[in-house]
Amino acid sequence: MPPELPLLQDDRAALRADCGSCFGLCCVALTFTRSTDFAVNKEAGTPCTNLRTDFRCGIHSDLRSNGFRGCTVYDCFGAGQHVSQDTFDGTDWRKDPATARQMFDVFPIMRQLHELLWYLADARSRPRTAPIAAELKKAYARTERLTDGSPAELAETDVAAHRQDVNVLLLRTSELVRQGIKGGKKKQRRGADLIGARLRGADLNGADLRGAYLIGADLNGADLRSADLIGADLRDADLRGADLTDALFLTQSQANAAKGDERTKLSDTLTRPSHWDATS
Repeated sequence: MPPELPLLQDDRAALRADCGSCFGLCCVALTFTRSTDFAVNKEAGTPCTNLRTDFRCGIHSDLRSNGFRGCTVYDCFGAGQHVSQDTFDGTDWRKDPATARQMFDVFPIMRQLHELLWYLADARSRPRTAPIAAELKKAYARTERLTDGSPAELAETDVAAHRQDVNVLLLRTSELVRQGIKGGKKKQRRGADLIGARLRGADLNGADLRGAYLIGADLNGADLRSADLIGADLRDADLRGADLTDALFLTQSQANAAKGDERTKLSDTLTRPSHWDATS
């Protein structure tokens, strides 16, 4: 097992959504489909009826009770303020309707790039990734350059190809961080169907849960430290009392989609969802 090194700088604080600096892009650019997550159908490019003239949500404190659970789960990784304040220089789509469509088209692309920055920042903060530190730094810088492109350049960005390149490093990160943790094949659950699984108190420390379906799974009191959770579906998963300290690639959106309580342990890079208190 490699020696422990001091923690590295973590850039994820800059990738948190700042709704006050955004022009309500997630409330306009995205499509809503009437379901348990959204009370209405809404086409992309059409403002949500709850969006106020100051770009604030009129029912922000009561989204879940009004049928907009999906809004409380969504996270843009800071893409909204980047597009609003940097890509379009602080000119909102209401004042300049000519750029509205371009802004709405660029936003989902920026969101994907910011998500990759989140994963890369996580990887770079891990002492065990020292062997690939230079490659991670280059990948982060390249992704940042893409986010700084003009609207036209962003629209032409092949995000899928870039994601494939980055994923090679993320897979290597997962291997380096999880190596030496006991568990063997029992913890190799990549892409597994674990919907509703009974995993209460399970030892999943260092488990490979990439892309696993954990919808409604009972993970109460489970040990998920250093588990690779990239792409894992945690909707309504019971994380009460679970330990997700240093869980790999865990995002705010995944935490928002799950159920937790005051005993649930999260890393300092994430905010404890306010609705956890109501569902614990």
